[in-house]
Amino acid sequence: MQEWLSKSASDLGRAIGAGEIDPVNLAHAFFDRINAHPLRDRIYARVTEDRAMAEAQAASDRTKTGARLSPLDGVPLSWKDLFDTAGVGTEAGSKLLVGRVPDADAVALRNATAMGLVCLGKTHMSELAFSGLGYNPSTATPPCVNDDAAVPGGSSSGAAASVAFGLAPAAIGSDTGGSVRIPAAWNDMVGLKTTAGRVSIEGCVPLSLKFDTVGPLTRTVEDAAALLAILEGGRVADLRGADLRGKRFAALQTVVLDDVRDAPMAAYQFALERLRAAGATIEPLEVPEVVGAMENTGPLLPGEVYGLWRDVIEANPDAMYSEILERFRLGGAFSAPDYNAAWAQLDAARAAWDAAATGFDAILAPTAPILPPNLERLNADSAYYKTENLLALRNTRIGNLMGICALTLPTGVPSCGIMLMGAPDCEEALLRVGVAAEAALA
Repeated sequence: MQEWLSKSASDLGRAIGAGEIDPVNLAHAFFDRINAHPLRDRIYARVTEDRAMAEAQAASDRTKTGARLSPLDGVPLSWKDLFDTAGVGTEAGSKLLVGRVPDADAVALRNATAMGLVCLGKTHMSELAFSGLGYNPSTATPPCVNDDAAVPGGSSSGAAASVAFGLAPAAIGSDTGGSVRIPAAWNDMVGLKTTAGRVSIEGCVPLSLKFDTVGPLTRTVEDAAALLAILEGGRVADLRGADLRGKRFAALQTVVLDDVRDAPMAAYQFALERLRAAGATIEPLEVPEVVGAMENTGPLLPGEVYGLWRDVIEANPDAMYSEILERFRLGGAFSAPDYNAAWAQLDAARAAWDAAATGFDAILAPTAPILPPNLERLNADSAYYKTENLLALRNTRIGNLMGICALTLPTGVPSCGIMLMGAPDCEEALLRVGVAAEAALA
């Protein structure tokens, strides 16, 4: 059974369908690993063993009668602790929400359950999802698989750790400024940021209703494609025959290469060479409008999130980690005219981006310009925390601001990912390019 714990979700699904793995035994194997793991309580906020075993038994019964609900029927998942789970605490990594127990599942979880997936439990995260580092002194800071003295990336920190440490075959997170892609990259995984509105955020503890997205953290692009279809109740992208020959990529120059540290830059350049060797053409691309959009995000994100959370925060501000509290309160400096003007500027930048991206199969950048920062130093040095958090989020945030989909892939260099950005609502095309790129980088 130990070999099951390192398989991809799709491989597990195929083995279940072939009668080689029983979903009940599979769930037991994961819970045995979870409950014995020394880092369990830094990764899982709570496990849902009773629910999971009931779901696994139902999947086992369906398999025996040939009535499987999907290719992943019987496969377990972990869920970031902002997805509502009926009767189970959903606290979004914050003491502000201690004791919050929803009555119903989030839509994404409901869709996954309807397709036969098994809910292992809820994973730790950055407080209220408002940090790219994954450091959370209020609840727990999950580990980074490549550096036990570093943070894992956030805000889907426990989601990434659950897969990287073999405590789940795949995880579901959310991405508002990079919260799927950063922890995926720093833990050598695939992470898909979906287009805003593509997957329902109903039943998710919100950060930004305009920018929140739901996405999977997985071992393979195939898994990301399968889980996207399950989360939204759609069809799986056809990845057969995907090839990089004749594909045209743009290597973004604007902003994303500034101050990139040595290891991520070397990994990125190596990845570009591998993509070229597999047949892709790569051209440099400047989109200067991105600079103005990024410089004017204050009204867009902090302004909105403080508007959503102000009353809850100010009723009990001492319950929050000070760095996150300060970041929320920055939103109070912006007015409604500021917000509307920022959106007008962003809409213009998005139009410029779409025009510049026309004709390219994907736009490329390093996923993060830095390696996972040191946990002890983050705790002791506020200036370091702020600098590293902003740098961690800088490249990924472009995808959220431009309203597009994006995929991060491992480069083979620990904690260094390459990001492929596609057009809005074109996840299927991006995943086809992604699976070919994955093969080239393997």
